[in-house]
Amino acid sequence: MDGFRETALGIIKWYQAAGVDEAVGDTPCDWSRLGASATLELSAEADTPEQPPRRDRQAPAPQPIARAAPIAPLEGAPLQARELARHAPDLAALEAALAAFDGCALKKTAKSLCFARGNPKARLMLIGEAPGRDEDLEGRPFVGRAGRLLDRMLAAIGLGQDDVYITNVVYWRPPGNRTPTPQEVQACQPFLARQIELVAPKVLVLLGGAAAKQVLGTDEGIMKLRGKWRSYAAEGSEIRTMATLHPAYLLRTPAAKRQAWRDLLLIKAALAG
Repeated sequence: MDGFRETALGIIKWYQAAGVDEAVGDTPCDWSRLGASATLELSAEADTPEQPPRRDRQAPAPQPIARAAPIAPLEGAPLQARELARHAPDLAALEAALAAFDGCALKKTAKSLCFARGNPKARLMLIGEAPGRDEDLEGRPFVGRAGRLLDRMLAAIGLGQDDVYITNVVYWRPPGNRTPTPQEVQACQPFLARQIELVAPKVLVLLGGAAAKQVLGTDEGIMKLRGKWRSYAAEGSEIRTMATLHPAYLLRTPAAKRQAWRDLLLIKAALAG
């Protein structure tokens, strides 16, 4: 029984690492009703298909999984978001307004609101796509593997925690780390725009294609966008803006770090100018 328990825990940990860490329906399915011995027998039969199946024990049929219907975006959510964001006088008020906002469906499935981390008075602001599992657990953006790589990248050009302000296009984790829908991004967009205005950075860096497309309003791919200076029109100012490769992409494609390094050197020079 101890061996079966260890196997089951191993499977659960593997699911969590893969991002499968939330329920898919309101009706649970108790697979443990098969029992340890029955599960081992089924595994043995699968390993030796030439043997006839055992018929001396019949496991109860598993219950069907009831899949929940997708959550539709609320009516008027973008309009409500614009009003809430517009009236936020500072970042603390903006975060409080966002926490009370129910117009983004991601809030219903996420554990935490991931508003930002870093120094609100920093000259460099970085924007990614969405929180992941580690971020959802901790309630701060970019604290997982990609976040640790990002910290090392910034340290390589002499920047620490007090020199940057980091957030995402959406503030709640999408289930299973899927890509946020256009409706979810649209619901969060007014808060992000107001967040940029309140921070008023000297340089804005967009991490990955999703953030670049949303903030810059373009359909170009990240390889065409990266490494080129653009201008973001904030209230009363123009902010120098550059898109670069997302740290998660660099973890999957280490050879692309050379391109990211060139981008970092341009960012360093802009901050020094």
